[in-house]
Amino acid sequence: MMHWLANNRRLLLRILGTLLATGLLFLLMREEGWDEIVRALRQISWERMSWAIGLVLVSRLFVATRWYVLLRAGDVRISVADAAALTFTGLFANNFLPTTIGGDVVRLAGAMRLGYDRAVCLASIAADRLIGMLGMVLTLPLGLIPALHSVGQGAAQSFALAALVSRSLGFVRRTLQTFSMWFSKPFALLAALGCTWGHMLCTFLTIYILIEALGNHVSFWLIAGLWSLAYFVTLVPISINGYGVQELSLTFLFSTVAGLTTATSLTIAVLVRALYVAVSLIGAFYMPGILAAVDKGEHSVQLMD
Repeated sequence: MMHWLANNRRLLLRILGTLLATGLLFLLMREEGWDEIVRALRQISWERMSWAIGLVLVSRLFVATRWYVLLRAGDVRISVADAAALTFTGLFANNFLPTTIGGDVVRLAGAMRLGYDRAVCLASIAADRLIGMLGMVLTLPLGLIPALHSVGQGAAQSFALAALVSRSLGFVRRTLQTFSMWFSKPFALLAALGCTWGHMLCTFLTIYILIEALGNHVSFWLIAGLWSLAYFVTLVPISINGYGVQELSLTFLFSTVAGLTTATSLTIAVLVRALYVAVSLIGAFYMPGILAAVDKGEHSVQLMD
């Protein structure tokens, strides 16, 4: 028993962190009042909600295209359709199978079963994550500077350092190691970064539309900065897929820095999570094929009809 606990302490820490964060989120929602949150949701018209759903879907397509660009630059002859299918399957795994299998594992397994080179696919997944992180780094000052003024330098610096210090040195090392394959193909890296910016633009616009629909206004650039700050807080490995931590971080930042009410901030945070989970359901269509291929040890799996 002690041996199992020692080998799985990181998983146990994340499970406990997830339970604690979601528990705190539930208590906050109850304190603010369910009626207040439901009333806020009812203010959002179907037209605004449709725009939000569409933007979330497009943002996911940008993410799929980013990985496709990196794979093609690594001489992996994958199709756009298969790259998108594997990406959505990975997103589905992140949201619904977080304790047993990760989205990156699903993407890698699917790509390998399609017969693609394991080393290149693994490196492309690492590069995909790092380029996504790089995009957020560029907009981080837009949120960090206002946070320093709003909540005090001591508190804000502690808030940011919790997200950044544990990863800063490793980020530089992993970047140099991972991108070695693509250094000779700068246009592919720029295209991948462009996809990241497209994904970020859709995400920020989604939040902007939802805030406006609730009768409030926050600068687009402040939204970009606060989301980036919450993104790095979510990277701290204390929760599975950032459950609870992301929502609490966004609620704190939007209520403290952007001046929204706690109920409105909480509604936005929970709704954004719900939209991303809903869009990831597309991956459920492809998940059985990948899992069956892995179980049976097949050499390939047809993801697209």
